[in-house]
Amino acid sequence: MKIFVDAMGGDFAPAEVVKGAVEAARKLGVEIILVGEKKAVEAELAREDVTGLPVSFVEAAEVIKEGENPAYAVLQKKNSSIAVAAGMVRRGGADAMVSAGSTGAVNAAAVRYVGTLAGVDRPMAGGAFLQLSPKTVVLDLGANVDCQPYHMVDFAVAGTVYARSFLGIENPTVGLLSVGAEEGKGNAMTKEAYTLLKRSGLNFIGNVEGMDIPFGRANVVVCDGFVGNILVKFCEGLGRVVSRWLGAELKDSLDAARLEAVSTRLYRLLSPGLAVGGGPLWGVNGVVAIAHGVSRAPQIYGTIEQAKLAVSSGFVAKLAGELEKARARLAGS
Repeated sequence: MKIFVDAMGGDFAPAEVVKGAVEAARKLGVEIILVGEKKAVEAELAREDVTGLPVSFVEAAEVIKEGENPAYAVLQKKNSSIAVAAGMVRRGGADAMVSAGSTGAVNAAAVRYVGTLAGVDRPMAGGAFLQLSPKTVVLDLGANVDCQPYHMVDFAVAGTVYARSFLGIENPTVGLLSVGAEEGKGNAMTKEAYTLLKRSGLNFIGNVEGMDIPFGRANVVVCDGFVGNILVKFCEGLGRVVSRWLGAELKDSLDAARLEAVSTRLYRLLSPGLAVGGGPLWGVNGVVAIAHGVSRAPQIYGTIEQAKLAVSSGFVAKLAGELEKARARLAGS
């Protein structure tokens, strides 16, 4: 399996990206092709032992940076690391790509170069959310901030297929994130989405509230990307603050090493994406995986592992089939 990795994406690129990618080549049985600026990537590869490993390099002279207009940058920088990697997925030269770069740019490149499944407007972002509730998936986490009610059905289908393929849950429950558990609670979009989800044929259990997520009340929780992204970043901030508070509170009760281990563990439990790293953008007609921008080597490794699982499980074809079924049920009801 060939996986192209954007070596220039993320706050700690290329050093941490290269380190995580090399480890993936060593342990996951995948071929890694790093894409990026020649001098920078080769300098990091020289620090790693890649003897006998399926690791190679493809040059990309341009880099899309945070703050650039994503769609414009993808159009203008056709030789960027993100565009080159996405182009290889489209042409069949790669089974998947991984990037910790600009979320907007990866989304734009996925749409432009790889394309989306039939009926999907934009890719969907989501996956396992909190390690405190490892059997709960949340979509969308930021790729779609302006949503229509039917998008919630797409998110629910994607989350259901994810829970089956990645988490081994045969009949995942689906909940709609709202301000109350009762039917009829929420804004206009949520109320209409509730009606559609009831008719979707999915295992829909109704509305869930934010407090239900860490308790794992539903296996799949759907919301628009505006809410989802706020939720992610709130949890990340909460993880940092609680970890620091715990350190100060217990500094006289635990030795330094034990306290550090407990604080770090708690931070990971509360911080979406840190334990696994990231995962594929759902709804793309190929496997395009995105990691958190602050990913270190373990998170890059984890995202590559998720990309490998998406390819080997045939996730894209499964999702296309399930989306078609859900739309047929809605049209016939």
